[in-house]
Amino acid sequence: GIGLPTTVFGDNPDDTDDMLSLLGAPPHVIKLNEGTQGAGVMLTEKASASRAVVETLRGLYANFLVQEFVAEAAGADLRCFVVGDRVVAAMRRQAPEGEFRSNLHRGGEAFPAQASAEEQDVAVRSARALGLGVAGVDLVRSARGPLVLEVNSTPGLEGIESACQVDVAGAVIEHVARTASM
Repeated sequence: GIGLPTTVFGDNPDDTDDMLSLLGAPPHVIKLNEGTQGAGVMLTEKASASRAVVETLRGLYANFLVQEFVAEAAGADLRCFVVGDRVVAAMRRQAPEGEFRSNLHRGGEAFPAQASAEEQDVAVRSARALGLGVAGVDLVRSARGPLVLEVNSTPGLEGIESACQVDVAGAVIEHVARTASM
């Protein structure tokens, strides 16, 4: 019941074309599973480029996934910081001109945001589905509603605290103290 961009995995070199056909026409986003801060995330704009990147990553025995590109997000995502059963802060991250990744370490800008009730619900349910009491849930706003890009089990605080002027660390400490005493 949690919306995601169409996402495919595959480990057989013979299924590359079938795998890419499940996504539809490019552009495609290809992500290394081990990447952080936007590193290892690529945008391919042609089917031949998607195929070449997938084949290269398979040759390196890399773990990766391929997702549909959500164009209507316009280079922005929403980071919801979940603590316990609520979103304590949310920021919109906007990619710089010519870039599709909105990560702050890639030059993205952070702005305070108000997550809708639906976005907050999706963020909390995403963290809960993974058994996380604290998580950074990255969403994109799409025509289909909020879509979860990833759930971070160790989200950084610097960007969201400064953008939102919220003591997120304090909320985490309160949550840990409350749950430790139960």
